[in-house]
Amino acid sequence: MELRLIHFYPDLMGLYGSYANVSVLKRSLEGLGNTVTVETVLPGQEADLEGSDFLYMGAGTERSQLAALADFTRYGDAVRALADNGTAMLFAGTAMELLGKTITDASGKEHPGIALADFTAVQGTRRIVGDVYGKTDICPQAVVGFMNKCAVISGVRTPLLTGLELGFGNEAERGSEGFHWKNVFASELTGPILVKNPRLLDAVVSAIYQHRNTPLPQERPADPWAEAGYAITEEQLRLRCQGNQK
Repeated sequence: MELRLIHFYPDLMGLYGSYANVSVLKRSLEGLGNTVTVETVLPGQEADLEGSDFLYMGAGTERSQLAALADFTRYGDAVRALADNGTAMLFAGTAMELLGKTITDASGKEHPGIALADFTAVQGTRRIVGDVYGKTDICPQAVVGFMNKCAVISGVRTPLLTGLELGFGNEAERGSEGFHWKNVFASELTGPILVKNPRLLDAVVSAIYQHRNTPLPQERPADPWAEAGYAITEEQLRLRCQGNQK
């Protein structure tokens, strides 16, 4: 297949190596025999999202996030329509907050999101920083990552991570985290999240194939380095969780 991946604002929203989520997805899709094109979208640039196979935006500072939001709102109708139609997309780090109804910044000013989801984000002056270890209904393996945010997100009905054993969720310590609806994946976790979690990467690949009504190949290339990296991180965080329970 010929696949189009859309990467929004890689300069504004590129903290914590966020670009690597697109890089690892592209490599995985190419390993399955696809021809993959990555199209970047910059502020003020016109972009045709119709027919795209994957939309992505990564993490940014709160200032960069609001600059991205100011431009991204004009794509709101198109993104909502694509999401409803099953197009795969990932919003990582602070980009997740753009999907909600509103973002209230630390000064108390409210900024409308694209309202793909019903949740709201309220930013404070205290940063929430630390490792995360949690469960998801998407795969049996735990999800690992790192969080550095200042927002409490309320009103998520369908979280990506149904519960955390370590770390802060959308609005509470060890609560649920992220957002998942149809083929929309969103999480404040960085890492980057698809690099650190091979099974989540598999889920995004599967979503792209599903939307194309194409079965996944029976044989898929293995990435032993990614698997080994995940195994080490998962073990260390699991042991920390067990230590916290004693």
